[in-house]
Amino acid sequence: MKIAVFLPNWIGDAVMATPALRAIRHQFPDAEIVTIQRPYVADVLEGLDSIDRKISWHRGQKLISRLRFMKQLRGEKFDLAVLFPNSFRSAWLTYLAGIPRRVGIARDRRQWLLTDALPAKDKQEPHPAIDEYLRIAAYLSEKEQAGLELSEPLSRSMELSVTESDQKRWRSFLEKQSTEFKSHPLICLNPGGAFGAAKHWPVGHFADLARRIATDLQRSVLVVCGPAEKAEALQIVEQAGHPLVTSLASEPLHLGLTKAAIQQSELLVTTDSGPRHFAAPFQIPVVTLFGPTHILWSETFYDRGLHMQLDLDCGPCQQRICPLGHHRCMKELDADQVFQAVVSHLNSQKANAA
Repeated sequence: MKIAVFLPNWIGDAVMATPALRAIRHQFPDAEIVTIQRPYVADVLEGLDSIDRKISWHRGQKLISRLRFMKQLRGEKFDLAVLFPNSFRSAWLTYLAGIPRRVGIARDRRQWLLTDALPAKDKQEPHPAIDEYLRIAAYLSEKEQAGLELSEPLSRSMELSVTESDQKRWRSFLEKQSTEFKSHPLICLNPGGAFGAAKHWPVGHFADLARRIATDLQRSVLVVCGPAEKAEALQIVEQAGHPLVTSLASEPLHLGLTKAAIQQSELLVTTDSGPRHFAAPFQIPVVTLFGPTHILWSETFYDRGLHMQLDLDCGPCQQRICPLGHHRCMKELDADQVFQAVVSHLNSQKANAA
């Protein structure tokens, strides 16, 4: 059997899909599982045993490239397509590729393109994406096993791998750092937010937090970043003005390096962006700063995660840019509040480990 799994386009959602990928692998141990995704998503999931092969495609390809991609999909002769994205595009691709069985959630008016259309939940009512992906995996289990339970539960435990190449990137970074930096426990800060400016915590807040962590807690602080956050990461380091605070901005950026850094850290402080979900697979404590987004959409029920969100009349608004222009949800969540949460979370994790 040959299965095409269409992965979500967002990095965090791709990580939240890994429990469902594991369940599909458990359900079809002898099948060839091929994921279809954007190139950057392939980097995130590199090294997972639940995937046999990956096929990447670029949004906005020229017509000739799209035709080649469709020809490639048809030539694969998949038996089953599993659609984690709710887009019309993903269903249309599987239909044109002639995949005989197409399973996904009935959204975006695509029911007629699916052979197995699961009922959609109310879009106005927040519900965890991780559970939506698991709902599709559970449906496959019931259909294939006539209702018998899997011997391995459909758990929410997410998975990631750090490859040898990722470890090499991390070692290369460490070789350039001072002895002092390498001699202290590491805390990572992630200021990213591809969703939009409304998710961003102010640079000055991150800089204040980094300085306090380095000064008061005697921790090394590493600001992780993607290409879009390089300037922001450099500003945080400059404003923090402390020898124990640095960033990945001067490195050849790769998601594997970010995974390796977070895996080696004592704690991650992050906005509600993709790398936030790198902490749970490696059992790293994480403090997540929420602004305009509803926590429940990306809730993973991770027991070492701490969520911070101000209770404001205007939020959570789910807008990419603050519609009122004040961005209070992030600006008024100050560095002192987050620092106290970091101290409390570190202490609680130590107490639990004792």
